[in-house]
Amino acid sequence: MDHILIWIISFLAIAGVIVRPFKVTEAVYAISGAVLLLILQLIRPSEALAGVGKGLDVYLFLTGMMLLAETAREEKLFDWLAARATLIARGSSGRLFLLIYLVGVVVTTFLSNDATAVVLTPAVAAAVKSARVEKPLPYLLICAFIANAASFVLPISNPANLVIYGSHMPPLAHWLGTYAIPSVAAIVVTYFVLRFTQRNCFSETIQTDIDLPELTKGGKTALIGIGATAIVLLILSSMNADLGLPTAITGIITTAIVLITAKKSPAIVVKGVSWAVLPLVAGLFVIVEALNKTGMIQHLTALLNHTISASLTEAVWLSGTITAVACNLLNNLPAGLIAGNVLQSGHTPEMVKSAVLIGVDLGPNLSVTGSLATILWLVALRREGQEVGGWAFLKIGCLVMTLALVAALASLWLSL
Repeated sequence: MDHILIWIISFLAIAGVIVRPFKVTEAVYAISGAVLLLILQLIRPSEALAGVGKGLDVYLFLTGMMLLAETAREEKLFDWLAARATLIARGSSGRLFLLIYLVGVVVTTFLSNDATAVVLTPAVAAAVKSARVEKPLPYLLICAFIANAASFVLPISNPANLVIYGSHMPPLAHWLGTYAIPSVAAIVVTYFVLRFTQRNCFSETIQTDIDLPELTKGGKTALIGIGATAIVLLILSSMNADLGLPTAITGIITTAIVLITAKKSPAIVVKGVSWAVLPLVAGLFVIVEALNKTGMIQHLTALLNHTISASLTEAVWLSGTITAVACNLLNNLPAGLIAGNVLQSGHTPEMVKSAVLIGVDLGPNLSVTGSLATILWLVALRREGQEVGGWAFLKIGCLVMTLALVAALASLWLSL
């Protein structure tokens, strides 16, 4: 009976995060589910704290990224970048679309998919505003889809990658040998499918008569801080070190330098950060901790081993596909944590591990709450006065995610 209650509460909490009834922030439903599990004594306080503790690196990482993004926004860095992008596009909506996509690939690769959602989305919003685009949503959709499509180019491209491999992260050269071709396949397919679904926006001519604003000293400092963060993360990734604390430190230092130089109050930046994301992640980790008590890891491990013994090819395609769908039911961080526990509990072939990771990274492109990055993107959209319904996203996501996943898994199989 306890196991049934855990599943019911977990399902309702995650459904609340996905559907967001009454337009209440997603964190309320995740925290409510975690609290209810505690009240009904379905999980002990020590177990809940252990679950929360597993997300420490993620909290620190998000804190650093959100501080960097809000500081850059306050210093008008995004407005400056937006004006440059619009000028480079030279009146072509298709060129602007491609430019934003390529920038998204770079940001996701070197700063993570969460950074793309937090840092790039406001920049794109500013770009389409300065270009006087009538329908900005197609350009903003890029930030959501590329954040997941390019999230396995490097280990640092997605925090979920670290969760999957745990302490057994492969060397960078081995990683690139495994994931370079599937990543390119996912990025290229996602671009063309997304461009096809948003083709109606390319008939519009964007404005070119805009002035390039002067980049302030604070804006330059924020840009240097973002660049320094990317370099630090890349170096630490090659050393298999935790990324959360260094990201938080660089974010705090950059914010402090900018605020001191500009003689501004810290409250300006602190108020602008979407802190509700942190309890949302904590609540999801507690829910996963409770689900682990139902014997789920053991059942999934046995099922995976049976499938592998029957057919390695079948195991690759099934594990990648099922994981991709599961991310949209649980969110990719909890799903990645569960998948990581399953993979590390036995001697799973490397190809199957790779297929699972691709599923965790690409699967969230199906729905608006498949990944933390997409949730962060939704939060950023609301700040810009934009809304995207779950059904509208799903109709695009079905096509984008499915074709990209097939391309990535097929290229994985052919390259190994």
